[in-house]
Amino acid sequence: MLPSFFSCSTLRGYVLNETDAAAALRQLLEMGAQKSIYGSFSKDAIMTTVFGNDVKKVLNTLQTLGLSSEIDRFTNTLTTAAEKTGERSVPIFVDAIRKISFTDAIRIVKDGGTAATDYLRSSIGPDLRTSISPVMKQALDEYKLSDQWNKITKPIQTIMGNKLNLDLSNLMAGLVAEKMFQKMEETERSIRTDATARTTQLLQKVFSKNWQ
Repeated sequence: MLPSFFSCSTLRGYVLNETDAAAALRQLLEMGAQKSIYGSFSKDAIMTTVFGNDVKKVLNTLQTLGLSSEIDRFTNTLTTAAEKTGERSVPIFVDAIRKISFTDAIRIVKDGGTAATDYLRSSIGPDLRTSISPVMKQALDEYKLSDQWNKITKPIQTIMGNKLNLDLSNLMAGLVAEKMFQKMEETERSIRTDATARTTQLLQKVFSKNWQ
């Protein structure tokens, strides 16, 4: 049921316009950006992000040489740093969302699915990752992860040379950004398909009807 301040008769008479569509898209994305990403970083996701598939065999060798506990401690602490970075990065995402220009907001509303998140990702995704990187670096320093990273990667470099990307803050910023986008996708799908998720009058006006 829609709240009393927004009647069904109002909805029936409403005609979607570009201004409302753009405002609703920004509101939807902001709601997604503000969702917690705690619990979103599995060990496997972190390992794949910072080491890549081509380093897996080398890591297996290192673990047999006695670095297993060191790697586990590193990934567990890195998970905490990533979650903290996600929390601190919310204002960066919100600011970017508020500034974004939707060139065809009505079409994005009509496209359904995760069209709004996809538009944000393609428009300013790389810029968001760059903005998150220094926040990630701050968290790495806070949790003293740089020394652990150097200790783990030194033997890998001996075996693989320069094939390993050593820019940990940039690598993890990319993962944090991706998890933030995934939260936006979840929120967008929910608002488009579930009336109870449309918690504002604007979201109800724009997403309570199939505009096809």
